[in-house]
Amino acid sequence: MDFINQNLLFYFLAYIIGGIPFGYILAKQFAGVDIKSAGSRNIGATNVLRVVKETNPSLAKKLGAATLALDALKGAIILLIAMLYGADEDILWTIALLSVIGHCFSPFLGFEGGKGVATALGVFAVMIPLPTIVAFVVWFISAKFLKISSLSSLIALIALLIASYIITPQIPHAPVWIIAWIVLYKHIPNIMRLLKKEEGKVV
Repeated sequence: MDFINQNLLFYFLAYIIGGIPFGYILAKQFAGVDIKSAGSRNIGATNVLRVVKETNPSLAKKLGAATLALDALKGAIILLIAMLYGADEDILWTIALLSVIGHCFSPFLGFEGGKGVATALGVFAVMIPLPTIVAFVVWFISAKFLKISSLSSLIALIALLIASYIITPQIPHAPVWIIAWIVLYKHIPNIMRLLKKEEGKVV
């Protein structure tokens, strides 16, 4: 397989695998709930936790954790495979970006999707692990005290951007910013609710 075809295959797989709506599948399969029609109607871990918790709290935690893990893993898996095949940095960042786009604009859900936080976490963990650790710590502290998932995620995103310039100034920051803007764009409804003080807490 030549490099062009190999890279195109990686791009295709990144988008398709990134688009797998694990939260929707898990909630439907194990809790009989359509999270696209309940709660915030988002396919991410927070909405899985919130919606399933109404009927089965113990299952909600398991499905929420599984959704978070799988959404992060799908962002990392193609990157790791591409690394094994010696893909260069530009190719890897393109794969990372397509994974997040796949999650946020899933071909399996009419090009709708999640907010991209967990998938972005997965790709950033592979590409810029130290800034990602900083962001995760900031997210954990924010979530513990604020108990607002969207706000904690946005604060962590800002922390990651700052940390990436301090810890890894040598990387190409354009794809980091593009991913950040996609995540921010998907959070516009949450931001509007935050401004109106209507955003729900995760308790």
